[in-house]
Amino acid sequence: MAAFLPLLSLCLAAAQLAGAPEALTRKNARGPDLALGTSQRKMARHAPSPEDNLEDGLAEWTSWFNVDHPGGDGDFESLEAIRFYYGERLCAHPLALEARTTEWELPSDVGERVHYSLERGFWCLNREQPEGKSCSNYHVRFKCPLGASWSEWGAWGPCSGSCGPGRRLRRRRCPGAKKNACVGRSVEAQKCVRAPCPGTDCSGCVCQDHVLVGTVVTPTGRPLPGARVTLKGRPKPFLATTDARGSFRVAGICSDGHTNVSVQLEGFAPGVGQAVASNSTVASVTVILRTLEKPYLVKQPESRTREAGHHVMFCCKALGTPVPKKYYWYHNGSLLDRKVYKYDSNLILRNLGPDQAGTYHCKANSDAGTIKSNTAVLTVLSPGQQVCDPRPLEHLIKLPDDCRQGASGSAYYNVGLCPDTRCPGRQGSNLRCGEAGDRCCSVSRLETREIQCAGYVLPVKVVAKCGCEKCMPPKVLVRGRVVAADTQEPLRFAQILLGKEKTGFTGYQGDFTIEVPPATERLVVTFIDGHQEFVDAIKVLPFDPRGGGVYQEVKVMRKKEPIHLDADKSNTIPLGTAEGMDPIGEIVIPSGAFYYANGEPYNGTVQASVTFLDPRDLATAAAASSDLSFVDDNGELAPLRTYGMFLVDLRAEGSGEELQTGPVEVRMDAGQIYMAGHAEEMKLWSLNPMTGLWEEESSFHTETAGRRVRREERTFLIGNVEIRERRLFNLDVPERRRCFVKVRAYINEKFIPSEQVEGVVVTLVNLEPAPGYSANPRAWGRFDSAVTGPNGACLPAFCDAERADAYTAYVTAALGGEELEPAPSSPQPHPGTVGVTQPYLDKLGYRRTDHDDPALKKNGFRINLAKPNPNNLDEIQGPIYPWRSLRECEDAPVTANHFRFSRVEADKYEYNVVPFRESELASWTGDYLSWWPNPQEFRACFIKVKIQGPQDYMVRSHNAGGSHPRTQGQLYGLRDARSVRDMEHPGTSAACVEFKCSGMLFDQRLPDRTLVTLIPQGSCRRIAVNSLLREYLARHPPVAPTDDPSGFSMIAPVDPLGHNYGIYTVTDQNPRLAKEIAIGRCFDGTSDGFSREMKADVGTALTFQCQERPAGQRSLFQRLLDSPRTALEDIRREMGGPGRRSLSPFPTRRIPGRRRRMEMLQAGAVNETVTRNPEDAA
Repeated sequence: MAAFLPLLSLCLAAAQLAGAPEALTRKNARGPDLALGTSQRKMARHAPSPEDNLEDGLAEWTSWFNVDHPGGDGDFESLEAIRFYYGERLCAHPLALEARTTEWELPSDVGERVHYSLERGFWCLNREQPEGKSCSNYHVRFKCPLGASWSEWGAWGPCSGSCGPGRRLRRRRCPGAKKNACVGRSVEAQKCVRAPCPGTDCSGCVCQDHVLVGTVVTPTGRPLPGARVTLKGRPKPFLATTDARGSFRVAGICSDGHTNVSVQLEGFAPGVGQAVASNSTVASVTVILRTLEKPYLVKQPESRTREAGHHVMFCCKALGTPVPKKYYWYHNGSLLDRKVYKYDSNLILRNLGPDQAGTYHCKANSDAGTIKSNTAVLTVLSPGQQVCDPRPLEHLIKLPDDCRQGASGSAYYNVGLCPDTRCPGRQGSNLRCGEAGDRCCSVSRLETREIQCAGYVLPVKVVAKCGCEKCMPPKVLVRGRVVAADTQEPLRFAQILLGKEKTGFTGYQGDFTIEVPPATERLVVTFIDGHQEFVDAIKVLPFDPRGGGVYQEVKVMRKKEPIHLDADKSNTIPLGTAEGMDPIGEIVIPSGAFYYANGEPYNGTVQASVTFLDPRDLATAAAASSDLSFVDDNGELAPLRTYGMFLVDLRAEGSGEELQTGPVEVRMDAGQIYMAGHAEEMKLWSLNPMTGLWEEESSFHTETAGRRVRREERTFLIGNVEIRERRLFNLDVPERRRCFVKVRAYINEKFIPSEQVEGVVVTLVNLEPAPGYSANPRAWGRFDSAVTGPNGACLPAFCDAERADAYTAYVTAALGGEELEPAPSSPQPHPGTVGVTQPYLDKLGYRRTDHDDPALKKNGFRINLAKPNPNNLDEIQGPIYPWRSLRECEDAPVTANHFRFSRVEADKYEYNVVPFRESELASWTGDYLSWWPNPQEFRACFIKVKIQGPQDYMVRSHNAGGSHPRTQGQLYGLRDARSVRDMEHPGTSAACVEFKCSGMLFDQRLPDRTLVTLIPQGSCRRIAVNSLLREYLARHPPVAPTDDPSGFSMIAPVDPLGHNYGIYTVTDQNPRLAKEIAIGRCFDGTSDGFSREMKADVGTALTFQCQERPAGQRSLFQRLLDSPRTALEDIRREMGGPGRRSLSPFPTRRIPGRRRRMEMLQAGAVNETVTRNPEDAA
């Protein structure tokens, strides 16, 4: 059924498009026929140039979409289907559409009649094609307007009307943009008031025999008793208080329809309502009160760079109930005078001077509380000061093993790097919150160099000059899977919400992709199971704000089976069912406490499901909701230490309608609280699903002697809560003993500073140990995640200055589903390996998970969280920093103490002729030899190579231009991958080897079909080629020669083939994430699965048989690396062929020279006789 839904969507879209082809063809502007007129053919043949991509800088082309494959009635690329699968990657109002076959041919070139519409999409009908011909497989792209920006708002206009309430307007323009290019409204209205109209102000009037009746309710209609009613603008005296039904009655209030009343109730935002005359003596009013909601920020100030004398604007915006109206701005921690700076939610600084540089933040305030923004940094440059040095910084890349440089034999080469800094905005640009014209320091010019290697020349392009260029807009992504915490089964088709906004569904494998909105500080995501088998998971997911993507596995808890309660009786539900342990507490629901959402009492049978997340079970930490943070009285985020979370789901039996309750008691066993001071500070919290923050519901008090419940002489803490709209609660203590822990990730266990890995998700779980047993924690109390950047990551944690093992922590790291390994600790941790000096290392008690049992996984480490002593020089350089020293932690040099992780899959090597750091998308350079041709969309291609042999083998892919005239025969890059053993098949391993995908180059003019050569290390012979892959390559000429059994060559396919071909292709807006997902599918041998256990017998493209070499004999792979010329001469001599010199770093037998081979490939005339091999039987 799941697989049927996407097919049904496509069929419906196809039927819709096919239903009106005549009308679309007749309306030329809306649905032209691409195969009609000569002028249209000429226009369609015109390939878009880079200048066409930006029409006056206001539009650009999207990536190519292909949601349908030809079959049945034809090929249908409908906008409805494209929006369903790709969401916001397609703009709302495309300006143009282009279609090409997957062979990059235009419809007119293949003689096919097709249709398109900017409202419906593209379609090709088989019945309209010439006799015996059917539609090709098409993909389409759209020209979309760039994010046009509004001008500043104009001044407010006059207030409408001559007296009393009115409104005024202000307007803004969308300069230079087409209609609907700017998002939002061009006109904004605001209420205003002129002098009162004669005879309309009855606030102070008394009308005999007149009556005002009213009700006060919640948005769901639940009546609110105890609310105080006054006249608006006259807070005293109180006119009335609502009764149990939320009603009130006031005599003597005029019923002319002009009376406004104000209502207040503790826990709710004040409400106002206008009385409506029912008759000459009676008026009625209904006032809706909304629950107080603490302020939360939706826009935060951003760091800026300006030259002296320029202007700058910082922006801040908060929401909540009520909406905050008061804003305060601070410079370097000092409050700015509102009268001097005349700020509101925005702060404008004009004619900047050096003294105005520094940090800025805002605070927003309402009746519900205060929220503080993040800190923005303003850099003020003196006239002529350079922020982007044209001389590049040093950046070393690793060369192939046979390319050692100089007398030192260095394996590294300096290709240069431009600093990641913002250039100052241009003077005269409009002041705005978002800087559309931001410029960044990036590559201005590249130069080509040649590196002398063992018998061949390796090309490389280096940065010659840096300059201020237009910033590349960051694409921030979070991808992952949602699985059950107990069984690991995927949560299929769960709804995904960002705040209240629905953004999509998880896939069949529970997978999801979220594009993080700009200026997001906390990514709060809710996953809702439509079948209600799992608890709604509210997660705060980490991401890299500089761009790129991270992979996150989300675990959700299964709901507890419901029990039946009698609404007319008192009911007690235990909290905490950990095996062999007493409950942590209980919920006591008095009789008659159940209500419908509208406040009507419910007296039937209640189906109650109370799911408790017990921190005494360490496996539950990954399934916890949110990140256990709250906003303190100063508006700052602060951490909580949990003693358990519980979700309450109450439903009426039969109808399944959701029920609410009046006050209920939450009792907590005081004997379960071991940390000093926690019993006194324990509070009951509820989770705000909009912000992912916990908000206080109730404090606790110790049960008095008169009401003491004697159950094994236990003492309870008592709290009260009403179960209303919020259903997820937490037993938490605000913890003030806080620190940060510094962690870095590296490419391998050598821990070279220049080889750090960015985008790694590091997770720290706080553990509370049992007294005297540091290695045996009693419970977890908090968890946090952070993403490593160029200088590692700092993770918040609880710590203690007096007792080193009062808190311990368990730390893990993952990259795209791959678990990283920390430094070893057995038999004793070595300071130089762990990254922490003695004697602080011994005090921290560093232990990797396999310290006591080598059979355990090496995926984490445990430490004591000993707060550093500021008077001890051994403890002030990390890896643990005081809470107020976050900046010192973030800016700490690599030589300072830190904990280390390294990638397990270190047996890989990548070389790009045009250097590119995948963790820094801004380092991309437009060049014909760029491995990734499109910086907005990255397509990763892998081929699975099976090897039958007694050991692991390295497999190399050599990637060169195959068909494009600008790149033909030129190297794009090299990839090496070591095969991984299949634990279920002895003597068998497989390698997932990356190759450069075929497709358009960076200028989007012509595609290039990459010439890929795969060569395994050792004495190997190809014995099989996937039959589907072989047939595909034969049907899509030119065909690369494959008669050399020691390797394999192919012209890479353009189509995204799947596991049936042994080819794995993933397209994503982040290159590293695309590669990680493709590798996971390759290991699994499927097109939609994911595994880190190699399955060598499924989904393979090539099979080689490799043998052990005699002692002392080098492999062909090694001989080619050491001396290609000599190795080639030896091979030809062994084959009896004439000696011939070749400069190719990867020569193979019986294959024409490079120039001749390229000529044959270009002409599509490679028709060599292929020797029959055992692979032909496959």
